[in-house]
Amino acid sequence: MARRAADGMGGSGGTGSSGGASGSSGTAVKGARRPELRLPALEPFGGGELEPDGDYDGLEFREADLAGQDGGGARFMDCALTGCALDETRLQHARVLDSVLTGLRGVGTNLADATLRDVEVVDARLGGLQLHGAVLERVVVRGGKIDYLNLRAARLKDVVFESCVLVEPDFGGARLERVEFVDCVLKQVDLTAAVLKDVDLRAAAELGIGRGVDRLAGAVISPGQLIDLAPVLAAEMGIRVEG
Repeated sequence: MARRAADGMGGSGGTGSSGGASGSSGTAVKGARRPELRLPALEPFGGGELEPDGDYDGLEFREADLAGQDGGGARFMDCALTGCALDETRLQHARVLDSVLTGLRGVGTNLADATLRDVEVVDARLGGLQLHGAVLERVVVRGGKIDYLNLRAARLKDVVFESCVLVEPDFGGARLERVEFVDCVLKQVDLTAAVLKDVDLRAAAELGIGRGVDRLAGAVISPGQLIDLAPVLAAEMGIRVEG
């Protein structure tokens, strides 16, 4: 089984933001704990289609075409998925644990109500990814681009988005705790009814809030980001700015 070297480290891990600027409460924002995975020797996936409620342990899925398949409720433990096609793949209620997902591609992948715990997602190219109602804990999303990411009503704890592009991600009604955005581009984020706690946006390369700017309580931003968001904040508060 993959072991997490981060166990027992408490909330002091992450990118070091826990020692950064203090929030309005006078306490420093807590950094996210990252997974540190050591996969065991993996067996190659034997082919065939995914099975609903299937159990996949210690397998390597390499360049597998999983498009249109149904793996709803399946469990992936100590697995590596590399270069796999996930167009319209159905993985509702799946559990992805202690695994590394690299170079995934596809449109309409359905991971609604799934659980991702101690997972690294690297260089994904996905569109319309459905993660509404999902639980993400100790997850790193590094590199790649995800268009129209649906995380409505999801729960994110100790999650890092790093060096990736998120186009119109939807966090409506989601709960985010110890979530960091590092060197990533956020375009037209929807935070409607979201609840944020120890969310660090300071290192985002681009921060665009489409809806829900009033839900930024519980996040920390940089002075430059505050200036950039001033027109949106003024509009939210009903302030007229005239020169």
